[in-house]
Order: sequence, then C-alpha cells, then structure tokens
Amino acid sequence: MRTTVGIIGAGPAGLLLARLLHNAGIDAVVLESRDRAYVEHRQRAGILEQGTVDVLRAAGAGERMDREGLRHDGIELRFARRRHRVDFPALTGGSSVMVYAQTEVCKDLIALQLKDGGPLLFEAEALAVEDVLTDRPRVRFRHEGREDVLECDYVVGCDGFWGVSRKAVPAELSQVFERAYPFGWLGILADVAPSHDELVYARHERGFALLSMRSPSVSRLYLQVPEGTDAEEWADEEIWDELERRFETADGWTLARGPITSKSVTPMRSYVHEPMRHGRLYLAGDAAHIVPPTGAKGLNLAVGDVVTFARALAYEKETGSSERLDAYSETCLRRVWQAERFSYEMTTLLHRAPDATPFDDRIQLARLERLTVSRAAEADLADGYTGFPLE
Repeated sequence: MRTTVGIIGAGPAGLLLARLLHNAGIDAVVLESRDRAYVEHRQRAGILEQGTVDVLRAAGAGERMDREGLRHDGIELRFARRRHRVDFPALTGGSSVMVYAQTEVCKDLIALQLKDGGPLLFEAEALAVEDVLTDRPRVRFRHEGREDVLECDYVVGCDGFWGVSRKAVPAELSQVFERAYPFGWLGILADVAPSHDELVYARHERGFALLSMRSPSVSRLYLQVPEGTDAEEWADEEIWDELERRFETADGWTLARGPITSKSVTPMRSYVHEPMRHGRLYLAGDAAHIVPPTGAKGLNLAVGDVVTFARALAYEKETGSSERLDAYSETCLRRVWQAERFSYEMTTLLHRAPDATPFDDRIQLARLERLTVSRAAEADLADGYTGFPLE
C-alpha cells in the first residue's frame, strides 16, 4: 500500500489531519488499532477552544457541532463559599469555548472520511515505524489477520502515549520532561441536567471539584481523590455528598442529583517529549505531550499539532520549500509549553496537595482573590483557557 501521508491513530488528531489533507488535495491513509465502535464511544475531553472550533468549521466538520454543541462564554470559580464568573468574550475580544465531546468530534470526522476521504482502516494495528530518515518511511501493520506495509512520504504518529510512533525516535535523541501529581480525578457521568449553565471550578479545603456537562441532560462531574484511588470504592451517594460539600456557596446554590451511569479515575500528569519530529516522522497529540485535564488542553493541543503539519505540508506542495516542515517540532513546542504552563497553573491554583501547609492554603486563596480584583490576571486566565493562537 502506498500513500503520501501515513497517519497512525484515528482519534480526533488523526481524523482531523486526514480531513485537512483531503481538503488540500493530499492523499493519506489512516490506521487505527481499535474498531469503529470503540473509537466512537471512548470518553475523553469535551471542551473545544475557539481555534479548534474555527478549524472544525473550516474543515467542513462543524455542522452538527454548531447545532448540538454548547457555546460557553465563561467559567465560574468557587472558593471560600464565594462565586466569581470569568467572562471570556469581554476579556479576550470575543473568544469563547464549545462543550462538544471528543466522541462526537470523532463520529463527525469518521463519517466525512468514509464518505469522501482516503482509506480509514479499523482494527489495523501499527507494529513499527521504519526508515524515517529516508524519503520512503514505512509503517508495518497487521490487518485482517495478516501483516502488511504502508509506504509513505511522511508518517504522522497520532497513536497516543502507548503507541509505536514515539519508539521510532532514538533514545539518545530524546528528551523527556514530566511531572506526576499525587492525586487524580474521580469522574462521573450522570443522567441529570447540569446544575449550572457553565463549567464550575471549585477550590475547597477537602480538594478540587469540577462541574461540567456533555449535553443539556447529561452532567459530567469530577472530584479530586488520592492517587491510586479505585472508583468502585466510592458509593454513588457518597460521591454526590462530597460534590455538594465542595460546591457549597453562601447563596444557597444547590446541586441536582441523578443516576450515575459511569465512573472512573483519571491520573494527573504532565509530559513532553522533545523533539516532536525525527526525519519524516512527526509526533502529534498524546504521542508527544500530555497535560493534566484542569486546563482542558489535551484535545486542543493535538488539533494545533495537526494543523501545523497540514499547513506546513501544503506550503511545501505550493512552494517546494520544506522550511515549515523542518520547523514543525519547534513551532509546536512553543504552543505545547504554553499549554503545559497554563495547565500547571490551573492545577496548582485549584487542587490541594496532600502535604499542603496553612501557608500554601493562604497563597492559593490569595491567587484566587487576585483574579476577582485584577482584570489583567483575569484576562490572562481567559486567554489561556480559550486557546493560544494556532501558528
């Protein structure tokens, strides 16, 4: 099998890249190790930055998002039983975010790819990426019980942290930067209308809590829990009781309860692999970087990566210059590190560390108080949350 761009992974990054390349007249093949049902139902991020929304619309993948997604013009911060709303458009010159689950993004992009895009092979497990320092890199993969080879001009690894792509970068050329946090998120999906029309980020002495949603009738909520917690250790009523404690306000706001349909624990970590390019192999999304979910950056960073690659390849096609492809890693990493910074600051602003001292608690409260009295501080948070520019 032969193509211009071999894409490993049919998450939102790989699928969006395939769409962008199709629109630019560049052929690509997508290999996905899982079946279609798995890809279309795995629960992941649900907040799309302004830049991501704009890219999906321009790619022709925004119709259902605009119809069913929930535009949010702000978030609410809670601490010391107080409430403070951050108004995104007023602070950013008009930017907002969209609540639209990754599962729905994938469904939309899969439908487009199968309708008029290049080959999308499900249950096609990438085994190795080879010859990336030549002009004919290869992906060995297994599909329908037999091994095959995809010959490409370029390979883009969108296969996540555990995929094979990053393994093709020699260890002696790799630098890894990471931080593990001593807590995680216990997340639930519940069949109940959200108790607030925007996301609520709560700092509490018992730990962080987040009120989010997947639709007008489905709530998504999170609790900070100790690292290594088993979700099944928490009874449903215990979860609701703890959420009520952490969201409590002085004005009598109440939390609506409903049947919990799923619960799981997400570990919290920061990770960056440098470089993001080796020869004709380009890493994108979780294959190259992970952020804690506090800043809602993971999916959006992956979008930034593939937009950067697609634009660089289109530029080479138009001009014959590989300048932008050569600068891929440097270009992406500028945005990645800003997102890592923002996610770290949001995480340390809102979560209580297990060894926190009274001094640490007061500093957290002072940082939150600053956001309520300083437009500059508030604007910096709004800029980071709605998204850094796609270069």
